Amino acid sequence: MKKKKKAMWIIGIIVVLLLMENLFIGYRFSWGLFKGLGDIRMGKLPGNAPEYSMDQVEPLPGNPLEGKSVLFLGSSVTYGAASVREGIPEYFSARLSCEVTKEAVSGTTLVDNGSSSYVQRLLKNVDPTTPYSLVVCQLSTNDATKKLPLGEISQGTDRDSFDTATVTGAMEFIIAYARETWNCPVVFYTNARYDSAEYAAMVQRLFELQDKWGLGVLDLWTDEVFNAIDDDARALYMNDAIHPTKAGYRDWWCPVMEQQLLDYLNSIG
Repeated sequence: MKKKKKAMWIIGIIVVLLLMENLFIGYRFSWGLFKGLGDIRMGKLPGNAPEYSMDQVEPLPGNPLEGKSVLFLGSSVTYGAASVREGIPEYFSARLSCEVTKEAVSGTTLVDNGSSSYVQRLLKNVDPTTPYSLVVCQLSTNDATKKLPLGEISQGTDRDSFDTATVTGAMEFIIAYARETWNCPVVFYTNARYDSAEYAAMVQRLFELQDKWGLGVLDLWTDEVFNAIDDDARALYMNDAIHPTKAGYRDWWCPVMEQQLLDYLNSIG
């Protein structure tokens, strides 16, 4: 009887801990069973006021992605963790009148270290028969935060030869898979600048991969003028050093990304 009571106590403690964990994840990251708690918290930010909603974005007629399907692959910045899930995919859907698939999970990495990695979700969650005209991939900050190995650029282009346990190998796999599966352009986008030597190294590697693969780079990292915003603007546009609000996406990041994307698409015909 004592053993049974002890087991019940242990089970009860585990249940309480799991509940607390899920409550924390929901409140902090707007993810999981209790994401509504995070939505309430994030919705109170000035940069997430209704006037910054993506439904206020004016369509751009005659653009090269109008009516096309676009895949967005990423983590919390693509997901819109600090913007009540209105971010980059939603902006481009409204602005360029394209059909968007958002494959984004907060906290995940390019490095293939589990079932939720970029690589695994690309393979398992994305329908290969959907005729994507463009794949947009986030250069994940989580790889930098977790100090995951950068790796080396491969000599070849065979997707089975890449070391996806490294950032570089995972990026090359994603590029090769997208091209083999959909024969479409691939672009990566960076975060705006924040204090991270590891992420700076990832951005440098991205430009090196651009030389190898001819991929598009939507670069928010290196532009000094773009990153030189004042404290008031930063308070409106960013929830923290990494995650934008709706205002940050709509009025700061996305117009620049849009111009760079259209320039790239026009350059490749």
